Amino acid sequence: MTLKTEHVVIGLTDPKSPANVGAVMRAAGCYQANEVRYTGVRYARAAKFHTDTKDASQKIPLNAVESLTINLIPEQHIVCVDLVEGAIPLPEFEHPENALYIFGPEDGTIAQDVINKADAVVYVPTIGCMNLAASVNVLLYDRLAKSKHTAVGDDLIKRSRDTNNTVKVKAC
Repeated sequence: MTLKTEHVVIGLTDPKSPANVGAVMRAAGCYQANEVRYTGVRYARAAKFHTDTKDASQKIPLNAVESLTINLIPEQHIVCVDLVEGAIPLPEFEHPENALYIFGPEDGTIAQDVINKADAVVYVPTIGCMNLAASVNVLLYDRLAKSKHTAVGDDLIKRSRDTNNTVKVKAC
């Protein structure tokens, strides 16, 4: 959990899968992103299949936009996340405080003109490609893991876990 002085936006390039967008919304809620925006029409056509199981869309805006790179806040960095030649491996990347993370579609890539606008281009060094939601989760986890403002402890666990979970580590 990070302090809200940071501004994080997830940008999805013409996502096709409502399941993936729902999972992205859940990740955005878990990692406290400020907004998810997307381009294209494929998701809007398939949006009737509700997959946001934690209702993150009630707290985090999900906005259709013409372009992912407009309406940025001051000092917001554009970071493209895709398997692009010359990209920085995610383990070596230092996340900016204010970021718009742009992801390619499940069946394509980020357009060259968007890559050219990016302040950084990173990739997750896997063998083969992950799906969209998995990529967003890994990126946001990496941001959290590298953050100096991470909340930890039992209070966080109690607020975050499912109501059916009351398990504790046995004291020695």
